[in-house]
Amino acid sequence: MKALIVGAGIGGLTTALFLHRAGIEVEIFERADAVRELGVGINMLPHAVGLLAELGLMDALDAAGIRTRELIYSNRFGQIVWRELRGIEGGHAVPQFSIHRGRLLGLIHQAVMDRLGREVIRTGCSLTGFEQDGSKVTAFLSETGKALRASGNLLIGADGIHSTVRAKLYPGEGPPIWNGVMLWRGATRWPTWQDGRTMAIAGGNHAKFIFYPIESDPNDPGMRLTNWAVMARLHEAEARKLTLGDWSRPGNLDEVLPFVRDRFHLDYVDPAKIIRATGAFHEYPNCDREPLLRWSFGRVTLLGDAAHPMYPVGSNGASQAILDAHSLAEHLQTHGSVEAALSAYDGERRPATAEIIHANRKGGPEGVIDLVESRAPDRFDDVEAVASYEERQRIVRGYASLAGFAADRESERRRHNNRKLEP
Repeated sequence: MKALIVGAGIGGLTTALFLHRAGIEVEIFERADAVRELGVGINMLPHAVGLLAELGLMDALDAAGIRTRELIYSNRFGQIVWRELRGIEGGHAVPQFSIHRGRLLGLIHQAVMDRLGREVIRTGCSLTGFEQDGSKVTAFLSETGKALRASGNLLIGADGIHSTVRAKLYPGEGPPIWNGVMLWRGATRWPTWQDGRTMAIAGGNHAKFIFYPIESDPNDPGMRLTNWAVMARLHEAEARKLTLGDWSRPGNLDEVLPFVRDRFHLDYVDPAKIIRATGAFHEYPNCDREPLLRWSFGRVTLLGDAAHPMYPVGSNGASQAILDAHSLAEHLQTHGSVEAALSAYDGERRPATAEIIHANRKGGPEGVIDLVESRAPDRFDDVEAVASYEERQRIVRGYASLAGFAADRESERRRHNNRKLEP
């Protein structure tokens, strides 16, 4: 069996590793002229980390990222709304990692080259179309203006929110959907906060500020490469024509600073100060697409952002792509035909990711700070009087269950009773 993968991002490359492990030949086509280590920080949740560990990548993850120990949600004054341990400390068998997206892509890319060979990835190669015929799929490609074709037994569209494969399957869908919220993000060296493994999200409906370390400095333990992000709704007067789904668009200080200046009062960082210290940073319009009724058509299917682009809340996008990759490889191993395997994969992963898309539109787990801000827009004396522990728990841990990374319930109960971690 041979699989053609369109897209050499995190989803496409991880799929190649899982398919290779299953004994399936792979060829990957990437429209960019190189696989580049771009981006800033992301979080890899334990259910996805466990799968990367199965591929033998745990040591590489440890070398590149930070094992996140705790997540703190607070209002804009730093008053704690919810806090919980994460990863191994939170009852999982494996860590959660905060990591530079480019470093993560780089280590997966290196594993593909080491195990499958450099020749399996063809860069500067764009898909123009495909057709199915019996037991074969033919992909039509353009490489620096030259027409090419490649044949395999299945075609996987892992080519992102602007997926050509998806556009061929759904030609009338149109552009991504923007909800009016802008995400600004960057990373810079910054003094270590607490244990150097803590993540904080502050704010609420008006604006959120996200802060977490993504890389240690072996020469200076007092510093971390630290990721920050600001998420806020643009006023109608500020809205402008945007290229949706472009993660590399430069950000503008004059646009982001008004959302944090004089609004946030946090004891661990001045958001305006770290933003100014960063230099170049990026903006991203918060966009997704409607969940599809079907991903798989015969021997062609979708994966990752091509299948289920979602708002970047809940630390879930890349993690869900990795879950897709594992599921697809498992079904190809256990079903008698490619069509049956892709149909089973579709039936398993599509409904689950559709629920996450809808949950992210409502704020995901960060909805807990939206709720508190809506009821107590300024400081509060007792968070329990604003929103009960059970109400806050339903938002945060309900999302974890929905997204598939909830720790064992009995482990959570013991941790709550023995360590007294109730927020």
